[in-house]
Amino acid sequence: MKRFIAVVILIALSVGLFLAFGPTDSNAASKKQVTITYVRGKDETHATEKIIQEFMKKNPDIKVIYKENPSDTGQNHDQLVTVLSAGGSDIDVFDMDVIWPAEFAQAGYTLPLDRFIKRDKINLNDYIKGTIDAARFKGQMWAFPRFIDAGLLYYRKDIVPPNELPKTWDELIKVAKKYKGKNGTKYGFLMQAKQYEGLVCDAIEYIASYGGRVVDESGNIVVNNQGTIDGLNMMRKVITSGIVPPNINTFTEVETHTAFINGLAVFARNWPYMWAMVNSPQSKVKGKVGILPLPKGSKGSAAALGGWMVGINKYTKNPEASWRLLKFLVQKEGQKLMAIYNGNVPVYKPLFNDKDVIKANPLIGDKKFIEAILAAVPRPVSPIYPKISDVMQIELSNIVNGKKDVKTAVLDMDKKLKELVKTQR
Repeated sequence: MKRFIAVVILIALSVGLFLAFGPTDSNAASKKQVTITYVRGKDETHATEKIIQEFMKKNPDIKVIYKENPSDTGQNHDQLVTVLSAGGSDIDVFDMDVIWPAEFAQAGYTLPLDRFIKRDKINLNDYIKGTIDAARFKGQMWAFPRFIDAGLLYYRKDIVPPNELPKTWDELIKVAKKYKGKNGTKYGFLMQAKQYEGLVCDAIEYIASYGGRVVDESGNIVVNNQGTIDGLNMMRKVITSGIVPPNINTFTEVETHTAFINGLAVFARNWPYMWAMVNSPQSKVKGKVGILPLPKGSKGSAAALGGWMVGINKYTKNPEASWRLLKFLVQKEGQKLMAIYNGNVPVYKPLFNDKDVIKANPLIGDKKFIEAILAAVPRPVSPIYPKISDVMQIELSNIVNGKKDVKTAVLDMDKKLKELVKTQR
């Protein structure tokens, strides 16, 4: 009997201890708050802080430390590489320029996201295709798009009648010639043709609109094709048609928007940021400007893709928490907060009909604007993109300045790029 009473007392003590001290260590660990660090370039709007606070409110088991890198893209890139190349885990989640995913994937800096996407049933069709394509490298997703930039065609509504809005590059030349000089304009069309990254973006739009490519899905150089030749011949035709300024080879985005908001051009190719400038009190064309998708080539309209992605450090100690933050940033709620408070164009397509988003940024409610950004195509997806861009800039500048005919420049570009890729393997 005494033995029975002792056993009962022992059981009671065990139950009491369990109730007093809670579940096993493994279960207790799951309730412990995890801390992760999120890094992006400087956000002058402070919208990111609001988004992070909202995430933590809904995910109290995750604390997010938010840090800002320099606003300069090159400096931001270099600071990230310094940490990531050392295998450091000081950063968990970070934003990256749309041209970085392949480079970071090849270098082993980023965690592939496919298993998370599949497990959580993320529908990639809800996102702008060009942004998803830019995040892929060798068949895997190494980042997820956050917001988009894409080339647009701006035009003077007070000059060009609705029935003469150009749909093709040839029509653009024709209409620009016809109305150049009207209402104080000096030029028919403005673009970015200086030897720099902007020239590559403009050229990609001509190339893609004729079905051309520079790099295929496997990273092979395929620039020497008829589509590329046709597209660059059209670019040369536009430049030599008498509709652009004589010094177009000095034009970047700054020269483009300065001339356009001062009423000097009928049409201009530029990014969405210029919309706010043309409608500012200082603009001489306020209320007189419309937007269109860029003109079509033989294969349709194409706009160079810009914007930013978000990825996870391969060496993060908290991949699950990092994924939860990333998922919040790229799904409906995070995308909506970003669009409203930061003013960026979301990549999550269902928000294009959201009244709150349209109220915050009326451009998103413009069907022509949506049509234009849906035509966005990435620049060559390659781990050595900056070096590819350098080669392209030189040969494209030779075309702009008439130093080489298109076919010769493309052959030289093909040769140089293949040599470049070969040395990197």
